[in-house]
Amino acid sequence: MSNWTLSDLKVWNDRIENIAKEMGLDYFPQEYEVCDYHDMLGYQSYVGMPTRYPHWSFGKAFEKQHTMYKLGMSGLAYEMVINTNPCLAYLMIDNPLAMQVLTMAHVYGHNDFFKNNIHFSHTRPELALEMFRLHSNRVRSYIETPSIGIEKVERILDAAHSIRYQTDRNLLIKSLDVQEQKNNFYKNLNREPDPWDHLKPQDSRTQYDFEPDPVLDLLGFIADNNKYLEDWERDLLNMVKKESLYFLPQMETKVMNEGWASFWHFTILNRLELPADMHMDLIRSHNQVIRPHVGGLNPYHVGYTIFTKLAGSDGHQIKYDIDPQIFEVRTVDRDISFLRRFLTQELADELHLFEYQQRGTRITISEVADDDGWNKVKNTLLKNIGSNSIPIIKVQEVNPRKNTLILKHEYDERELELNYTRKTLEHIHTLWKNPIVLDTTVDNRSVRCTFSDGNFTVEES
Repeated sequence: MSNWTLSDLKVWNDRIENIAKEMGLDYFPQEYEVCDYHDMLGYQSYVGMPTRYPHWSFGKAFEKQHTMYKLGMSGLAYEMVINTNPCLAYLMIDNPLAMQVLTMAHVYGHNDFFKNNIHFSHTRPELALEMFRLHSNRVRSYIETPSIGIEKVERILDAAHSIRYQTDRNLLIKSLDVQEQKNNFYKNLNREPDPWDHLKPQDSRTQYDFEPDPVLDLLGFIADNNKYLEDWERDLLNMVKKESLYFLPQMETKVMNEGWASFWHFTILNRLELPADMHMDLIRSHNQVIRPHVGGLNPYHVGYTIFTKLAGSDGHQIKYDIDPQIFEVRTVDRDISFLRRFLTQELADELHLFEYQQRGTRITISEVADDDGWNKVKNTLLKNIGSNSIPIIKVQEVNPRKNTLILKHEYDERELELNYTRKTLEHIHTLWKNPIVLDTTVDNRSVRCTFSDGNFTVEES
């Protein structure tokens, strides 16, 4: 049974908020919802949103998490807070008061990060809940329309989900549209545009013919350029794109966001003048949150360690004169720049980072963070952090013959798994409704994967 009341939570929240303000945190108004474990599992399945459009993948995620929780194979999230204004966070009703205090202090760190990190600047948190609610209502209306129905809706959503993150990874860099690219191209050549450029086959173009840059936004390209899409299909693609762009910054800042929140919950707790019995519980819970994970990367641990170093602390002692540079870092960086700038050899060694490979049933350590290997370990981490773990597929062109969509995989020494490639091209074909071609590299050879009329082929190119 819980050892607290709602009045207790309000008292502790007021004290936490006062310290957060004194320390310079800048955040949205904070709101909480107290929920039981069943509701928390539901929110986890829907990525924190109180409402989302219906799709079988959310139900699958819930059943998996619920089963593992019941069997004692996994626990619940320490906290859950979403990027909205006012900021919404969930508190588990069964948690003791000490854990609720830690969670609320942690939440103010996330809240500040959501409001101030520049990579969230496009997310419009004041409208987020309404956007998800409107999307849910529209999808339900399509499902209930006799001429559409759930099978057609899920077929489009399945396909859209397969490429939802094939978009610009850094939204702060503005991509020029095709007309702007074309104007700049011919301006630099000091000649008039050729109106037939776009109809020339790629292999027949010369250095004086305009060729647009590859398009990173695959889902948006299909929504904007496939004239065979029905209005409701196009609407579904745009919904998935909008929601994916909302969640993308969270994927790109996982280490920073959790590290920032962990740094601030530790800092705030050390200023709360806690009673002795609560202090020990909080230290134990804090250490559970930021402990390293055997065989994996704990973003709380890595982010917390780096931020404490930047703040001029060792992570164990109370520090009142925090280096203000951490606020600038919180504002401008995302994980890949954060780790590239601040993950030094000393920190890599302190974090006991290493690289391993699986050969058959055996796992072997291939690199450690010593003088020779730490840069390799760091580069491997950067290649797999956030959306870097997702292959980049670009739109090269549309061949007028058969309206073939030609794509290119940005090869970075990591090959595509061909069974997944086949299924993904099948999904893209569902959306484009015409042949799909993908150029990639397999075994150091250039190959062309084609999906057309239900057939998948791989040939050297």
